[in-house]
Amino acid sequence: MFGYEFYVDPSRCIGCGACEAACSECETHRGVPLISVDFLDRNRGTETVPTVCMHCDDPTCAQVCPADAIKKTEDGVVQSALKPRCIACGNCVVACPFGVPKMMPKQQLMMKCDMCYDRTSVGKRPMCATVCPSSALSYVRPLDIALRRERPVNTFRFGNQTVTTKVFMMAPVNSREIAIDVADYIWEPR
Repeated sequence: MFGYEFYVDPSRCIGCGACEAACSECETHRGVPLISVDFLDRNRGTETVPTVCMHCDDPTCAQVCPADAIKKTEDGVVQSALKPRCIACGNCVVACPFGVPKMMPKQQLMMKCDMCYDRTSVGKRPMCATVCPSSALSYVRPLDIALRRERPVNTFRFGNQTVTTKVFMMAPVNSREIAIDVADYIWEPR
């Protein structure tokens, strides 16, 4: 679908899990959901967020792969590891600043959201975006998303590292980037 972009809006996630169920139905994933719905702070609230691969412009997962098993397509989609090459070392899992890749022990392979490349490359929407009842996940034209009160952002800062992505996160209107400090998420016992 030329001209369509993927957007994640955490403020709209209702935690229903429809995206996870739809993802597991995708033929290429073999019954394994490659998206997850995560709690932002389980101890303090019920807010959830869908976690998908952000498809980094310069993917750290691919940089640290010693077997050169992770490839990025010409249109910017970072693929799951290639089975013949993946040595299941887990470097990509540790290196991803978004915590997306999953090591699948049964398959001895890293798998992650590939934006339903089998669908999007032939003009269809990703499975998760087709079933999301609240539009927390959207695959639409930028003009359609411009009608929302939030602003799409695809620049993230993790300490000194700046990551630009293909997927956009909806943020407050005055945001130019999303800064994430791991120290903010360290659980402290009471």
